[in-house]
Amino acid sequence: MKQLIFKNTKVSYTDEGKGTAVVLLHGFLENKTMWDKYISILTKNHRVITIDLLGHGETDCLGYVHVMEDQADMVFAVLISLRIRKIVLVGHSLGGYVALAFAEIYPDYIKGLFLLNSTARADSQERKTNRDRAIKAVKQNYTNFVRMSIANLFSEDNRERLAKEIEKVKIQALKTPLQGIVASLEGMKIRKDREVLLHFAPYPIQLVLGKKDGVLIYEENVDQIEGTKVELTTFPDGHMSHIENETELKKVLVDFLKKIK
Repeated sequence: MKQLIFKNTKVSYTDEGKGTAVVLLHGFLENKTMWDKYISILTKNHRVITIDLLGHGETDCLGYVHVMEDQADMVFAVLISLRIRKIVLVGHSLGGYVALAFAEIYPDYIKGLFLLNSTARADSQERKTNRDRAIKAVKQNYTNFVRMSIANLFSEDNRERLAKEIEKVKIQALKTPLQGIVASLEGMKIRKDREVLLHFAPYPIQLVLGKKDGVLIYEENVDQIEGTKVELTTFPDGHMSHIENETELKKVLVDFLKKIK
């Protein structure tokens, strides 16, 4: 594990392997350990960087709102410190929002974009209202909010089968400080729509969605790639494809990386 200081804030990351740099960004209530089962397969041919986003894992909070642009600037600071000029960005959920913000602000650094259970669209009014409800809920009962939130990320069919895995995810999620949770919810609520990137980006983009995702409704997110060159992979399960569909996702990710020149 390595650290750097970004805007007087401690940032934690890892850096392993050689080759084209692949940066892995975790989702909300997760941290860089979500990628542990993917690192060994990816480092065979690539340099792999995992980063704890602001207010998650071992990266400190920057303020009361963590906007996607601040998260992207923090990722950029890590790349500068490592002297990396070109990357493939992989982002799960919130990590995908950060990846899209990075792609907009630093387009020359991107060789490919892999959006896992994520969307380029801004929050709808209903989603914004739900974020406000979540902020109230986590302030009232932190532990209950975190445990419920994690369970809902998995499709109902998998909750028994993956009970042990889900418990591990909850344990990691409970390491996220209250301020980090609130700052992320506030930041996601006001994030920009970046659907235009899916239409005009000059590099390969892969979108992975779950048919039974309770967070990002499948039908509402499939049509954002209509008329684009974005490759779509659909899994039959929920929001946590990296756990629910681990074997299949590894193959999709490795195949995507093979296309990157």
